[in-house]
Amino acid sequence: MMDRKIYIVYGNRAKQMTMELMEAARISEEIPQGASVALKPNLVVAAEPEYGATTHAGILEGVIEYLQDHGHRDISIMEGAWVGDRTERGFAVCGYNEIGRRYNVPLYDLKRDSTRPVKTRVGQIRICERALNAGYLINLPVLKGHCQTVMTCALKNMKGCLPDTEKRHFHTMGLHRPIAALNAALKPALTIVDNICGDLNFEEGGNPVPTNRMMLGHDPVQLDALGCRLMGIDMRDVEYIGYAEEWGVGSSEIADGDLIYLNEPKVAIAPQRPSGLAARLGKNVKQKSACSACYGNLIHALYQYQEREGRAFGALISIGQGFDGQELPGIGVGRCCRGAERCAMGCPPSAETILHMLMEE
Repeated sequence: MMDRKIYIVYGNRAKQMTMELMEAARISEEIPQGASVALKPNLVVAAEPEYGATTHAGILEGVIEYLQDHGHRDISIMEGAWVGDRTERGFAVCGYNEIGRRYNVPLYDLKRDSTRPVKTRVGQIRICERALNAGYLINLPVLKGHCQTVMTCALKNMKGCLPDTEKRHFHTMGLHRPIAALNAALKPALTIVDNICGDLNFEEGGNPVPTNRMMLGHDPVQLDALGCRLMGIDMRDVEYIGYAEEWGVGSSEIADGDLIYLNEPKVAIAPQRPSGLAARLGKNVKQKSACSACYGNLIHALYQYQEREGRAFGALISIGQGFDGQELPGIGVGRCCRGAERCAMGCPPSAETILHMLMEE
């Protein structure tokens, strides 16, 4: 039976956070010695992770150091950028080449890999050989918005294991059903989600929202369901999650006790790349020492509110540890602002929780 636990950690040190997640989940106990371990990050475009589109290099460092500390030597990094960009550029821009040299880990461009046809629910799909042959496949997606599928995380990240011809074919089929079918045919053993500063609504980045959060789990359907909750997205709007669940990839259920928090978000908002959209959404937000996760979830909720209502949320919102213990007019977000007239409780509250409160305006 697939492990249903999702481990969550907050902070801004990607390498350390990754190792803490893997230690907490005791991942070394499930990887056979001598297994070929393949890491599949998200390098959809050649853009620095701070833009909110690509997997932070520190996550790969953390995974590799953890594996090597536990005796694993057959480790590789593999990815295929989206159609029109070169994977080698992504390797260079994101610092992966240096990681490969430092840890003696090879990098493989899946655009150059041989492929094998695999029978799936939507017909034959050609999948890259290195992905199919991996002894233990670790998926390292970025939780972010997507202009065609609303969001992208664990399930959609596997699309990088396809040749460009198949990626184009997926778009002609509408993306959702083939994404689910791919995951039924190619299942990662482990997924570690980069939710440090995912983009608000575009796969290629540009509107990063710092949440300083990472997650580890074994069920990609469950992780994507959690991602929807954290971003304030109705899971029914992300159709491939439902298809993947129907076709036996995993379960979207998140039961009491499934979420294991290694710490609480305490780090104040981290510096980020300029994001005009995020700044506009937060123009009526008054914050004092807000945690990244709490503030980031609020921005996601404000974005979803604007998408649904066709207008920006206009009332003043208070958020941050600096308001703890104070009586506040209007709306508060997070446990620290429980003195507000109305408050979305949690530490941090999910974007889903915040959105429900905003919709009660």
